[in-house]
Amino acid sequence: MRIGIVGCAGRMGRMLVQTVMDADGVTLSGGTEMPGHPLLGEDVSVQAGGAPSGTQMGSDPDALFAASDVVIDFTVQALARLHADLAARHGVSLVIGTTGLQPSDNEGIAAAAKVVPVVQAANMSVGVNLLLGLTRQVAAILGDDYDIEIVEMHHRHKVDAPSGTALALGHAAASGRGTALDSVSQRVRDGQIGSRRRGDIGFATLRGGDVVGEHTVIFAGEGERIEISHRATSRTVFARGALRAALWTKGRQPGLYSMRQVLGLD
Repeated sequence: MRIGIVGCAGRMGRMLVQTVMDADGVTLSGGTEMPGHPLLGEDVSVQAGGAPSGTQMGSDPDALFAASDVVIDFTVQALARLHADLAARHGVSLVIGTTGLQPSDNEGIAAAAKVVPVVQAANMSVGVNLLLGLTRQVAAILGDDYDIEIVEMHHRHKVDAPSGTALALGHAAASGRGTALDSVSQRVRDGQIGSRRRGDIGFATLRGGDVVGEHTVIFAGEGERIEISHRATSRTVFARGALRAALWTKGRQPGLYSMRQVLGLD
């Protein structure tokens, strides 16, 4: 199976390259970065700290999709729609871990999923997907007698907030309560805001250092508090999940899939 990596010189991109190179039964078909990137022309694997792969980093995603069976995308919001369009055009499966997407981006991804298999997830680790299921279950049992707060922390370079995983946890909690997150989400508190509205789901965002990713869902009731947490100490958990998703797409019918389906949790 030929696997391509867009954004191959980023933090996640390098980890994905290493993970693919270390895996059996797959081939690294190549990697791309933005035009003008200083590492263009370098061996994709060598720039990620691995052995030579024989493939050079390029800046043409169209060529990468043409050479791949599946492409993994952990890039930026502005490129998501382009990569979805290319996947559909070339008949290539797509794994998307990019967060901070806009409604128009998701519309493009959904359109591509009518043509090819697409796995999209805010977080591809096994642990986080278990956390999502637990959050939905606990929210359903406790109801709005318990206030829900979601706290997340990431490294100083992360550009979107709250994190995609935090929002996914919010959606899971809201789903457990039988409501829509948009109607109960509280993302900003500053100044004289008054008392907390019953049923709201709050978010707190922390940024600093090199934190890979930490998420805690707090259920605060009268006289007790329940907390469910996940802490990622290495990006390898996301890269392994993405590779698992890429392999899972082989032979699948077109459709928009989640990591819960990849992991057999649905």
